[in-house]
Amino acid sequence: MLGRKIREKRRERGKSLNELAALTGLTASFLSQVERDVAEPSITSLRKIAEALDVPIFYFLLNSDGYSPVVRKDSRKTLKFPRSHLAFELLSPDLNRQMEVMMATLKPGTSTCEQPLAHPGEECTIVLQGAMDIQIGDERYHLEEGDSIYYYCAIPHKITSVGDKDLVFISAITPPAF
Repeated sequence: MLGRKIREKRRERGKSLNELAALTGLTASFLSQVERDVAEPSITSLRKIAEALDVPIFYFLLNSDGYSPVVRKDSRKTLKFPRSHLAFELLSPDLNRQMEVMMATLKPGTSTCEQPLAHPGEECTIVLQGAMDIQIGDERYHLEEGDSIYYYCAIPHKITSVGDKDLVFISAITPPAF
């Protein structure tokens, strides 16, 4: 299903596999495998694909059922990649709003991405559990449970879980871009 959504959006945008490959830095053969659900992209690769197709990353993971302002804890849209130590849950009902709210869980000693990444907008993050190191540009900050940080997402950023237990945090992002 992920592959089908990527293929549909790529075609809707009028891009060939080679054009998408050039925009993402991924190979056309890998993108073809992703579109056929033969290969699963990493979070970083999916983020590159979403950026190249000008959609939030969650676009590829959401079903378009009816709208409800309530998101029940057992009905959240989740994003978890195989062999990844990161899980995201969408707390806002969908991506058709001015803001996106998500909760993330990150295993100790792991990061949200390999290299700091940027996207449009602003973000506010609060640590619910564990400890976080966040790199924003050349600056580094350490946050403990209850601490929050507000930053401009256009500055490349990366979050690392530095405690001995899972890092759980909530981020509000505007506009929806994740």
